Amino acid sequence: MSQITQLHLQALPDFPLVSPGDDIAALIVASLSAAEARLEPGDVLVVAQKIISKAENRYAYLNEVEPSEEAKALAAKCDKDPRQMEWVLRESREVLRQVPGVVIVEHRLGYVHANAGIDRSNILSDEDNPRLLLLPEDPDDSARRLRADLQALTSVAPYIIINDSAGRAWRNGTMGFALGTAGFAPVENRIGQTDLYGRPLEVTEVAVADELAAAASFLMGQADEAAPVVLLRGAKLSEADCGSQSLIRDRQRDLFR
Repeated sequence: MSQITQLHLQALPDFPLVSPGDDIAALIVASLSAAEARLEPGDVLVVAQKIISKAENRYAYLNEVEPSEEAKALAAKCDKDPRQMEWVLRESREVLRQVPGVVIVEHRLGYVHANAGIDRSNILSDEDNPRLLLLPEDPDDSARRLRADLQALTSVAPYIIINDSAGRAWRNGTMGFALGTAGFAPVENRIGQTDLYGRPLEVTEVAVADELAAAASFLMGQADEAAPVVLLRGAKLSEADCGSQSLIRDRQRDLFR
């Protein structure tokens, strides 16, 4: 990747609330038009996981699940609703840590984060039958389909990042990360290149998708900002037909397990 000296990020304005079955690509095109913007080759669209999950109807209802004994035991340790913990277990490969208020799992997609990415914020919910929002079934596939739909509508195939937010092992606070990608290499391998003094880089790999996801997340916000799509220009990404799995560290190299 060539040196980048400037990036332009723009949160698309007045993006509507999303319901199951909505055409995200058409909503993005309409929002671009309202902002008097248009897609150009090389553009990146960072899209919040939540609107993808909503469009794909990834809702789960607490009254429609019977918590297992494992879910009840986990709920007691975490001070959580056993029904929510049942959904967490169904979406997870393994429970890694739990303390009151938080359970850390390996999601079935391989991501390690809190509560399997299941969320109750910024969704309408009936108090008599509360619902949760799960991650997309396959975020990389969601990204690929969105890219194809946008190309059909605009004749431009933007790079796509579906982002979410999570905490980090060494740091306080949450930040954006790439949950799904399409069209570009999410990790840039710099091993073998040289530093300023000619020394070869031995371990340097750049999580390009995560860095861009975090930048966009700053514009999206975490509360009531209602800015789920960010147009990013100037990244000069490397075209590649792969998804986000290269961002996930192998278990054998995960020092926190």
